Amino acid sequence: MHLYNQTYTKLVVNSSFDKKDLRVTTTKSVPTRRMPRAQRREQILGAATRAFARAGFADTGLDVIAAEAGVTPVIVYRHFASKADLYRAVLESAGDRLRDVVGTDAFDDTSIPALLRAAAADPAAFRLLFRYAPREPEFSDVIEAHQSAATEIARRNLAEVVDERWRSWAAALLPALTTDAVIAWLDAGQPDPEQAAQRIRHIVDAVIHAAQE
Repeated sequence: MHLYNQTYTKLVVNSSFDKKDLRVTTTKSVPTRRMPRAQRREQILGAATRAFARAGFADTGLDVIAAEAGVTPVIVYRHFASKADLYRAVLESAGDRLRDVVGTDAFDDTSIPALLRAAAADPAAFRLLFRYAPREPEFSDVIEAHQSAATEIARRNLAEVVDERWRSWAAALLPALTTDAVIAWLDAGQPDPEQAAQRIRHIVDAVIHAAQE
């Protein structure tokens, strides 16, 4: 960490017809901290996540994101080539963090509580990934890849559904239904996470039961 103390000299000149008064004042700036590159990048990603979740991709400028992060637009451009590049990085980061918490394979009794914890830890990222990004055609490839992976995980955990057609139906429905239920829980103010997990599990079990009939 490097600290830079800069001293600024301000010259104030008061002029009249017959004289000039010269007054010199000296002030010290607050020391600024030079952040490591990786840490700065994460700071910008967090700010961009919040800004994009508030206003969407089209209505969020890099100047807004820079202000949210407390840096200049020049600093943002040092890390991301464009706004689209930054948006993709935000989606990738949100997806990675979600997979770290929830996992990428088995669905068991810990899966829904883990999903709720991930959503509560970063509501802006969760809403962006599952509510707002799917509305952005420019990034449909990212969302489709995420949805395909989630559907495949669900399919692998629906072996008890014998009819392949209904297994496909349930596998496509469950990821969207579950994330929508979590977003509704966030919107409701995150009431009792333990009860929320149980109630969302009831929805999941109802879909599985319907697929087995």
